Amino acid sequence: MEGPATADIRLWDLPVRLCHWSFVVLIPALWWTAHSDYMEWHMRLGITLCALLVFRVAWGFVGSSTARFSAFVRGPQAVARYLATLGKPHAPVVGHNAAGGWSVLALLGAMGLQVALGLVSGDPDYGAAGPLYDLVGYEFAYDATEWHTKIVFNVILAVIALHVAAILFYRLVKRDNLVAPMVTGKRAFPEGTRAMAPVAPWRAGACALLAAGIAGWLWAGAPPFG
Repeated sequence: MEGPATADIRLWDLPVRLCHWSFVVLIPALWWTAHSDYMEWHMRLGITLCALLVFRVAWGFVGSSTARFSAFVRGPQAVARYLATLGKPHAPVVGHNAAGGWSVLALLGAMGLQVALGLVSGDPDYGAAGPLYDLVGYEFAYDATEWHTKIVFNVILAVIALHVAAILFYRLVKRDNLVAPMVTGKRAFPEGTRAMAPVAPWRAGACALLAAGIAGWLWAGAPPFG
């Protein structure tokens, strides 16, 4: 007996996919530049990551339907219900499921905290200090450096490991490929499923201008306004 008819529909927009794969590249690049003591490149990549995070957070409020936080952030009861039935068949979700939504928030939050710590950490006497170092002083910067290098990065690794484990579980156990749609932006759903609702391109442009403005300000050394 044939299964229900399906059709490819739009699932993830281009900005979401670009941010996703940029994170995949930037995280190991940031680790390698810090580990190899290429601090100038490390700070460049850190500001790039900051710009991407600003863009993604802004896009989470004004972007396409599946990109918005309101579309995939669910309460504890919804997450518990989803996890309780994880071993059972689920209808395909257009966007992140209840548990996946929180993993996205966890990763964005951990990366945001890591960037914030990096912006105020370091020691100018050693030629490497974040552009916001002067706002906090030596003692705070010292503690921020400890958290930046020894604690929060490990939290990011733990969240990434959980993310990868979930992808493997879905691929090997549930026979559900979550990676391909993040490449193509499309996925097969039962016919009649409502696809991702796009938004006007100017919204992406506005988010990009905001992200570029903040990155440019940081790159210039965070000069005071006025």
